[in-house]
This record gives sequence, structure tokens and C-alpha cells, in this order.
Amino acid sequence: MNPADVVIYLVVATTVYFVLRAYAWRALLCLQPGSMEVGEDAPADTALPKALTATDQALLAEGFHRIGSHYERPRLHAALVSHDYAHPTEGTYATVYLGRDLRPRLYFLTETVEGALVLTANFHRPAHEIPGRYSSGSLENLPVDRVFKAHVRRLAPFGKPKSAGNLSERVQIGQAWFAGPGRWEVRQQNALGLLWTMGTLGMVGAVILAKQ
Repeated sequence: MNPADVVIYLVVATTVYFVLRAYAWRALLCLQPGSMEVGEDAPADTALPKALTATDQALLAEGFHRIGSHYERPRLHAALVSHDYAHPTEGTYATVYLGRDLRPRLYFLTETVEGALVLTANFHRPAHEIPGRYSSGSLENLPVDRVFKAHVRRLAPFGKPKSAGNLSERVQIGQAWFAGPGRWEVRQQNALGLLWTMGTLGMVGAVILAKQ
């Protein structure tokens, strides 16, 4: 192998490493949304990051109470930890976490007696509707109380909400979301990762074939 070929292979190998490190987990999630591992993380008395204090206080003022935190761990990537709340009369869960920009992200999730799910976030995310079964939407950069009221209004056509229980029940709903109505959104959010991964593997194949 001549020195030029060595340089080419080193450049290709380095590129492949960094691209796969950044996007391979997204490709897997796009192909298999249900592969996301969702589990209980910590009890309700665990301290929250300071950046979530204002959101925490706003949720408590709306009648929510802390039930703990859960993690979502995709294959080949670190877990995201979210802090969870339940509303005893509206049957709604609230979930808060820090985004990549270290700003709080909040969404409300409710399951109805009929088995439908309704999700409303305070940040931009894909909207999706399955008539009678599922609805997701977002109201960006609005106060907690207004997003919560909007969520309750959006919930009305889907029937009576189930009671919001403990952390274990919240985790079960999360698992069902990734394996069921959330698949379309997960795939849309991670489609670019699949394209980058497939493109990178195609580039490697082209280099190998060109050297044969």
C-alpha cells in the first residue's frame, strides 16, 4: 500500500468514526423507535437542577406534585433524564428536562380511559394526529399555565382522562409511546441521522471498490 492510499484510508476512517459516533444512534432509533429503553431513575425527593427551579415552581402552583424522574436511553448513546409530575384531578403527567441549549423543556402527557394519548409541549416538535387515538402538538415559549390549559382543552375530544399515578405508571406510558403512536415522530426527528449513516457507509463502500 503506497503512502497516498494510507492517507486516504486514514481520512475515510476518521470521517466514519466521527459521523457514526454522532449519528449511528439516531439511525438505529429511526429504524426501531421501540428500542428506546425507558426506566425509573430517581425518587421524587431528588434535587432538581437549578435551571428547572422556575418550571418546577410553576407546575407545583398548577396543582402538580413530583413523582420522581425517568431515563430514556437509546442504543449507542447516553441517557436523557427527565423529571416527572402528576396532576391528581386532571389525570395528566408533566415531564421536564434540560434541552441541548440547557433551557427547560416541558411537555404534558395524558392517557384517557379509552386508551388515547394526548401530548402538548412548550417547545417545537412534530405534530401528529391519529383520529380518536393520539394527538401531539406544541405551543412554543408560552408560560406553563397557558400550555397546561391548552393541553386540557385539546384533551376534551378524546374522552375522560385516566388518573395519573406513580412513576412506574408514567414509565409504562413512555414505553408504550415509543412502541406505538410516537413512532412516526421519533422517525421524523431522527431521519437525518439515518441519511448521514447510510451516506457514510456508502462512501466507505465506494472507496473500497475504487481501490480494488
